[in-house]
Amino acid sequence: MKKNHIKNRKILILGGAGFIGHNLALKLKQLGANVSIIDSLKVNNLKTLNKNINNLSFPQLAKKIIKQRLSLLKKNRIPLKILDARNYHALSSEFNRIRPQVVIHLAAVSHADRSNKDPHSTFDHSLRTLENSLDNSKNNIEHFIFLSSSMVYGNFKKSKVDENEICEPIGIYGALKYSAEKIIKAYNQTFNLPYTILRPSALYGERCISRRVGQIFIENALNNKKITIQGDGEEKLDFTYIQDLVKGIVCVLKSKKSINQTFNITYGKSQTINKLFYNLKKEFPNIKVSYKKRDKLTPFRGTLSTIKAKKLINYKSDWPLDIGYSKYIKWYKNIYYKKQF
Repeated sequence: MKKNHIKNRKILILGGAGFIGHNLALKLKQLGANVSIIDSLKVNNLKTLNKNINNLSFPQLAKKIIKQRLSLLKKNRIPLKILDARNYHALSSEFNRIRPQVVIHLAAVSHADRSNKDPHSTFDHSLRTLENSLDNSKNNIEHFIFLSSSMVYGNFKKSKVDENEICEPIGIYGALKYSAEKIIKAYNQTFNLPYTILRPSALYGERCISRRVGQIFIENALNNKKITIQGDGEEKLDFTYIQDLVKGIVCVLKSKKSINQTFNITYGKSQTINKLFYNLKKEFPNIKVSYKKRDKLTPFRGTLSTIKAKKLINYKSDWPLDIGYSKYIKWYKNIYYKKQF
């Protein structure tokens, strides 16, 4: 792999019409990559919104956000093939047509609570898609990139954890992510498939409908609903703006030192959930908050060390919570109050 070589590179993003995927695709296209997307639009996307299968609190707003995603992909001429990655033969046909050099696997259920409530669907959409993706990638591509999660660590035993921490995930979502990591490493051992595994944390940013905490806070505020915080609000998360994660993936693509490595790609400094709420309150002074008992399947987390990523692939985060979350709120206000996209 040539160092710093992204221009004209054939990159296939599975699950690329999702929150992470479309933001990443736009950046890679801007950098001159030859980007293709495969997405069924069935997991937390357009096809689940018509009947509001996931019981989103504000489905019409979610539809507006998804339409903006798809419009941006179309405007930037990023091809989207609507295909279910669980269909092995259909996926194989697309691999043969596109002949990617890099595969970025994002096809999965991206919500921990939903995973715990519907494990069968989560297994189906997370591990079967991965199996098909890996089988089509082996002996055919130069680099397989997988988005895991900080949830694989389970309860943080230290205030800051690095990639050498023993993983003890809690619940279905974290266990599946860790299982996926082990399967990918097995493909490397068996077929010499070059991989990189990334562990983001507490993502937030434009065009997310995954009901992450930062999104829930803003949507409730826009709709004059009370904010509910699990626990006392002093629990810390390493809140990470989407563009920092995208930057991290670009660093992975640029450096051969990323091959066969696992990286935390986060902001690198945790903040309390109360701090997130105080940032929200700057924009919505009258918003109310209540506290409730926390979910036992939610691990206690904190800061993820990004020292390894900085040392090996020159990653450095750019977006502290105060700045990134303020930008996100302004975007949300704009799309919420705009009658038509």
